[in-house]
Amino acid sequence: MRPCGLQLKNRWLGLLSGVGTWFLLCTLVQAQQIVPQASSALMIDPPGDAAAVSAGSSTTAVVALPPEPQPAASHAFWDRKNIQLFSATALLRGLDYASTRNFQARGREEILLPQDVVNNSAGFASLEAAATVTSVGIAYWLHRTGHHKLERWISIGHASVTAFGDARNYALKTSRRQ
Repeated sequence: MRPCGLQLKNRWLGLLSGVGTWFLLCTLVQAQQIVPQASSALMIDPPGDAAAVSAGSSTTAVVALPPEPQPAASHAFWDRKNIQLFSATALLRGLDYASTRNFQARGREEILLPQDVVNNSAGFASLEAAATVTSVGIAYWLHRTGHHKLERWISIGHASVTAFGDARNYALKTSRRQ
């Protein structure tokens, strides 16, 4: 017997969440590993015959290496830019809730989410809030691992995709016959 659409969706969601969890754990473990600091000085023995050097003299020279370039300056996680991006994401997720309710009132059906979730007002609002919190959480994880450009782009991408969905929802024609 072939699995129906809901069973397939649940299998895919389970697989994706398992892969995502595994990726997250592997990355967090890697981020926690301690990297030994390299010495900033190099010991060099002078060239020549070792027998010619007297026993009482020191022949080892210490050469200072140039300092390693420092990574780009880190920023605070809750800086002005991130607050703007997170606020835009939250605002657009709220607009997504309103636009979905609007097109449902005009006789359209949601195709990406199960109707049980979308028709439950508290459940759908919780889903929108969870999407916003997840976006902030991923940005924080990227911030902690030093991926500051990706940290910003996650929020920009989330806000852009949500804005596109909102515009699409409001652009759909009413399907009710009057």
